[in-house]
Amino acid sequence: MSMEDHEPSARGFSFHSLQNEYMYDVIIIGAGPIGLSCGIAASKRNLSYLIIEKGCLVNSIYHYPINMTFFSTSDKIEIGGVPFLSTNAKPTRTEALEYYRRVKTTWDLKVHTYENVESVSRYNGSFEIQTSKGRYQARNLVISTGFYDHPNMLDIPGEDLPKVRHYFDDPHPYIEQEILIVGARNSAVDAALETWRKGANVTMVVRQGEIHEKVKYWVRPDIVNRIAEGSIKAYFHSEIQEIRSHEVDIQTPEGLVTIPNDFVLAMTGFQPDYTFMETLGLDFTRDQWKFPVYNEETLESSVPGIYLAGTVLGGKKTNKWFIENSLDHGDRVAEAIQAKRVEKVVK
Repeated sequence: MSMEDHEPSARGFSFHSLQNEYMYDVIIIGAGPIGLSCGIAASKRNLSYLIIEKGCLVNSIYHYPINMTFFSTSDKIEIGGVPFLSTNAKPTRTEALEYYRRVKTTWDLKVHTYENVESVSRYNGSFEIQTSKGRYQARNLVISTGFYDHPNMLDIPGEDLPKVRHYFDDPHPYIEQEILIVGARNSAVDAALETWRKGANVTMVVRQGEIHEKVKYWVRPDIVNRIAEGSIKAYFHSEIQEIRSHEVDIQTPEGLVTIPNDFVLAMTGFQPDYTFMETLGLDFTRDQWKFPVYNEETLESSVPGIYLAGTVLGGKKTNKWFIENSLDHGDRVAEAIQAKRVEKVVK
């Protein structure tokens, strides 16, 4: 995936053929809830747009654990004025998938799924986007790709073994297995409790001294009690050192411990697709969070014409932005693009 400036005749495309292709006001990369809200915002302002998604609609939510329950109530994650009615106090993954499908249908959003962006090039002040299925031109881009596709790696021996997984979807495969879970946030806690309830022998490895304080308030007492009673073993102030076919080494305050193991679920969090954003020429802060540099009012990045929306704005601090506090991003971006278009017409 790359971005480059090129002359009209470069890459075999003539100036005439490119000029005759349709020019979108904006192409949105990513069809998660915020990507969809960007499409809605563009539609409301009569901006021509296209949403391109490498997976299915709301791909990240689709890959959440099957039994996952959202932290927020359904009204907090509504978009486009479409009511989100849930049978539970907190909506489930299944309900969210159906809800965002209805949003897409209600607004007749223009979404291309299962289409991967392969390169982005500059052309005459606009962008040329080459995908696995076609080529498009747009005056502006919105990057709304989230972070769920890029797990933080452990970088230890044995991490490449088939038994090591950075995603948890269903507890069934872990019945009566020796499971090691790395992490202490929501995903790790959910995986620990669900696999334990299916009969797995669960051990948690936690760098800190306790289960994270921001774990869902109705779940945290459950995991704390299971650890206290010994149903789930937990090593605090500890790190996994090496993974082998049938065992793992854990560095604990008391020394190195080796335990039997069938599967390792590394629930270590995620980060944005920095490789893609760097090929676009985006700038980032030089601190530990590696935030993308952007205009806080318009959400335009350091590259003119490229905007950011949703969790991707949080860099490695993945708990900074989420659906609830990103709902206005689409409107802010669309207003900025509309203002530029008006300004250009006036000139």
